Amino acid sequence: MARSSGVLEFAVLGLLHDSPMHGYELRKRIGSALGTFRAYSYGSLYPALKTMTSEGLIAADDASGAGRRSKIVYRLTADGKERFQELVSESGPASWEDEAFGVHLAFFARTNKDVRLRILEGRRSRLEERLDTLRTSLRQASERVDSYTLALQEHGLESVEREVRWLNELIATEREDSPSSRGSKAVLDAPAQQRNNKE
Repeated sequence: MARSSGVLEFAVLGLLHDSPMHGYELRKRIGSALGTFRAYSYGSLYPALKTMTSEGLIAADDASGAGRRSKIVYRLTADGKERFQELVSESGPASWEDEAFGVHLAFFARTNKDVRLRILEGRRSRLEERLDTLRTSLRQASERVDSYTLALQEHGLESVEREVRWLNELIATEREDSPSSRGSKAVLDAPAQQRNNKE
């Protein structure tokens, strides 16, 4: 799942799980719902759809009327639903990485609670490792870089610290085992948090 194509496949299957869509609509949904977490190359979407169609994960239906331009609508197949269930159940290190974490988070409503917790805790652990590296780098750099470079590094450190705090809130909410955990404010604030971390 670490490969870009794997993450894109996961995103497409998850979106088509809700309803069939044509390519342009899928492209928009990926940009609006998932683009906060990762900048997808739109040029890679249609080759991915073609591959997934040939693998039987999705089907492409011609929904155009008589005399109208061809309009392909993609829908999930039984194999595609099964593949999505496999992907949504993954909680290994690849799901903690920058590239895949946001897509996993976007589909947490369809993810088992234990899997959600493993992903959140894994992501936090990964970021805590990054924090240690950033702090060491900042200490070493403070004596030999200009003030602007230092300010940029401090901003990066603060962004990671913010995400760790946000993850702590999500983890605490999950552990409370309340019915509202799926719609918690922390989850709804995810896009803003991720935007802050990329600034």
